[in-house]
Amino acid sequence: MVRGIRGATTVDRNDAVEIQEATQELLQMILDENSLCIEDLVSAIFTVTPDLNADFPASSARAMGWQLVPLLCSIEIPVPNSLPFCIRVLLHVNTIRGQSEIRHIFLRNAVILRQDLVDADS
Repeated sequence: MVRGIRGATTVDRNDAVEIQEATQELLQMILDENSLCIEDLVSAIFTVTPDLNADFPASSARAMGWQLVPLLCSIEIPVPNSLPFCIRVLLHVNTIRGQSEIRHIFLRNAVILRQDLVDADS
């Protein structure tokens, strides 16, 4: 069965190294928290806020060994007063887990995006 997993994180500034590190941290946590491996991945859609253009989040995934996973990057809709410096991902995975068992991951300032999905102890 294919399930979607959401995740998001933020960086402090438009810097390629920060984007790479934050993206890899987010992706690794999604894999770990959902007991996934690269073979389970179907595809990933990344968005970044318009203030982030120093690097592609997909490049960070490729550096983690995701060479055969279809990846796409896009710019998030620039809604006024939305969270700046934000990297989002929608990861499609093959899993036997039910929808209620999926762990969505929101890190750093991105925890405000979906507080309903963030554990109180995260």
